[in-house]
Amino acid sequence: MTRARLAARFGSPLYVYDLDRVAAAHDDLKAALPDGVTVFFSLKANPHPEIGRALRERGARAEISSTGELDAALAAGFTGPEILYTGPGKTGGELAAALDAGVRVYSVESLTDLRNVGAAATARGVVADCLLRVNSVEAGATTSIRMTGAPSQFGIDSETLADLMPELAAVPGTRLAGVHLFSLSNAKDEQSLIAEFRHTVSTAARLRRETGMPIELLDLGGGFAAPYLTPGDRPVYGGLRAALEDMLDEHFPGWRGGAPHVAVESGRHLVGDCGELVCTVVNVKESRGRKFVILDAGINVLGGMSGLGRLLPISVGLTTDGGTDESTGGDPGETDETATLVGPLCTPGDILGRNVRLPELRPGDVVTIPNAGAYGMTASLVMFLGRPAPTEIVLAGDAIVSVSRVEFNRKYE
Repeated sequence: MTRARLAARFGSPLYVYDLDRVAAAHDDLKAALPDGVTVFFSLKANPHPEIGRALRERGARAEISSTGELDAALAAGFTGPEILYTGPGKTGGELAAALDAGVRVYSVESLTDLRNVGAAATARGVVADCLLRVNSVEAGATTSIRMTGAPSQFGIDSETLADLMPELAAVPGTRLAGVHLFSLSNAKDEQSLIAEFRHTVSTAARLRRETGMPIELLDLGGGFAAPYLTPGDRPVYGGLRAALEDMLDEHFPGWRGGAPHVAVESGRHLVGDCGELVCTVVNVKESRGRKFVILDAGINVLGGMSGLGRLLPISVGLTTDGGTDESTGGDPGETDETATLVGPLCTPGDILGRNVRLPELRPGDVVTIPNAGAYGMTASLVMFLGRPAPTEIVLAGDAIVSVSRVEFNRKYE
């Protein structure tokens, strides 16, 4: 079914997710990794339960950082032992809910965070396995989003770890089970990704030697890239497997036998190219020599950080009932024009992109924004100005798996 027909049937705007592409992304990533490496799916990229279920069925585990993501992971079929709980601000209530759901592995960001986990676990008569997230003093590559090497709410500063180890190892209700080094997001290329993993693995080995830190689980984090809101293909990492095997053989020679067990995390790479945002042109106007194309979808449903001054690298394709899409990803067409792409919200911050090359659009045209499967609706200002959340449609091949919409209801005590 074409996107225009889906919009006619289910309304606009709507997200369309393709489970076949989710499966392909997972299988490509597993093929790029050494045998035995576990993939954790970061639900923050897209917590839709059908997407999580598809990844669990292929062997992925879940990485979460809130009770909302816990609910989504459980709805997708993940069990407590298949979930890693992360994040710098875990509250007592959140930890209680996770422990009651059977979650036993936590990434901790500080001594206080570890003590909070231990207190919640002790109150329930259980022991939580904890990974020490480490903020390395230096990095191995450059990227659009750095997660290490600077003062941060994330992780224990690596240079302080040796002095802290006696206290960290003595927290009741916890057992130190490994290390979590997540220093890179959306690596610019494969060599940058490999360089960061090489730095991560060597750092973990050095910290084990210097501090005696036990490492049963080595979580290398992520960095796997994907195009976002523009045409393009998800990268396939042809050299990563051999490079990871070499560095693990050098620093952790027992890893092939599970000592340590090695894991990575991915969100955008697994689901980025599975989704499209389908929306409709509401109005086209000119103001003082500039053209504005106004859609029925803005920062309330797409990349809401653009409302804070971050413009998106966005592209739009015209969708027709005949089943063909006029893409704007290649060379400019004869009818292409440049305009400011905005949403329907009553705020000047609702700008999706300036000087965006577009096909000639008219009110009523249905357009698609590609590679919107990650950091889409749930990363946006969905409650701002009270517009309904978009419909989300999940496909497997040509079959509709589910049609749903998130709703917001005020509850009074």
